[in-house]
Amino acid sequence: MEKCLSTFSAIVIMLSLALAAGAKDHDITKYGAKPDGITMNTKAIQAAIDAAAKDGGTVIVPAGKFLTGTVELKSNMKLHLEKDGVILGSTDYYDYYGKGGHFSLLVAHKADNITIDGQGSIDGQGRTLALKIDSLFHVGVFPAERYDQNRPDESHRPTVLQFNDCKNITVTGINVYNSACWVNQFWGCENVVFDKVNTISDAFPNNDGIDIGNCRNVKVINCHFSCNDDGVCLKGTWNDQILIQNCRIQSGASAIKFGSGAGATNVVIKDIYVYDTLRSAVALECIYGDTIENILIDGITQTNSWMVFYFRLSKRNGKPGILRNVTVRNVSADVAFERPDIWHESRFPGRQRGLDFNTFPCMIEGVPGLFVENVSFENIRISHPGRADEGTAYMPVWRMNTVPEREDEYPEHDLQGEMPSWGFYVRHVKGISFKDVSITAKWKDYRPAFVFDDVEGIKMDNVWISEPDEGPQIYLKDVRNADFGNQSGSTSTVTTEGLQLKKWGN
Repeated sequence: MEKCLSTFSAIVIMLSLALAAGAKDHDITKYGAKPDGITMNTKAIQAAIDAAAKDGGTVIVPAGKFLTGTVELKSNMKLHLEKDGVILGSTDYYDYYGKGGHFSLLVAHKADNITIDGQGSIDGQGRTLALKIDSLFHVGVFPAERYDQNRPDESHRPTVLQFNDCKNITVTGINVYNSACWVNQFWGCENVVFDKVNTISDAFPNNDGIDIGNCRNVKVINCHFSCNDDGVCLKGTWNDQILIQNCRIQSGASAIKFGSGAGATNVVIKDIYVYDTLRSAVALECIYGDTIENILIDGITQTNSWMVFYFRLSKRNGKPGILRNVTVRNVSADVAFERPDIWHESRFPGRQRGLDFNTFPCMIEGVPGLFVENVSFENIRISHPGRADEGTAYMPVWRMNTVPEREDEYPEHDLQGEMPSWGFYVRHVKGISFKDVSITAKWKDYRPAFVFDDVEGIKMDNVWISEPDEGPQIYLKDVRNADFGNQSGSTSTVTTEGLQLKKWGN
């Protein structure tokens, strides 16, 4: 038996060497591509791709700007972008198509074993393209009902990279710029490595850095995202075994978001730096009856962003979902008072904090009868600006039963209006703990630090609250089984005595 296995292994090695020997480099200029940024090179680039797919070779994009419409990547090939080599997206809508999903500049459908690497770039020229598409609506080429929020809806704007139903995909080292819509998308894919990719796309709304939907075993590591919309977004009804690690993210929405009907299990978010972000560092939004569970968030550093965490469970379609088993630890965050994306070239439209909101706390919310379960926070440091005033917006704790549920609407952090706390707002939750947690407000805030409403199972251990206000900092309403530990008070550690607990309601 061992001899047979040895013989089989030898045959596999010989075949691999033979295939490697047959693999060739396919420079796109040898197929007629011109690096002038003007000549349309779609046919030439596609010819190089088709040739590389036949021999398992590599398509080479040398220095220069190569204008193209949609090209389709094939199985068993590599696309290598040399330094100063640029794939430049056409600004003509009719140069694009899709295959098995959204249309895009680079498309792969049911293709396996693909690598994109190098030090070059892919530039979708998204703003120019999107504005040209916009004009097609105004002259009646496209139906008016597909015009959304004063812009063409997502279905009429191409992405830059689109992988659908693919396996064994590696994208590493490259720069991706300026999409007309979402930037990099992976749907129904397995075994994906997205490594050391620099994605900068502030060209137009809906510029998610990377979308992952219905995928398994995906690693997004060592990347930088600077985007008009969410940085890393999980979509679809399920995702499993996802790692997001060692990334820098600036977002016009949320840095990392599970949304748009996302289900996800076994996700690790580790060592993330979030800066100049409009909404949350991490938003977990379970609204369509899917499951989000077994989530580890370990190592968030956030500067100049409006919010830290937004965990929301609701039932927009009437079907209850699951949001449970979320561990958050090792967080250092600074919450901004002024709009953090004000200097971005494009600023995300839609509902924003206006004259009727003060700054928002971390929010962990279910809806009546549907609870977020088992959430823990450990080693957390959050600096908050405070400065909420009653003249801007007023939601005192004695009115907190008027905070609307809005369980049938798409959730955003400002959907329910002013919140009655500045640090954490926790409602409809079973099992939540805080250990070694420090939250500070730089200026006085008329609201308390913590509000718990309809919560079962609270545990606080070594929680420090600092705010220039002598009033109670924790309010409990309809709370069962609260444990605030056995501690002694000091200036650096707030205890059961120092917390100034005040029950309100039942």
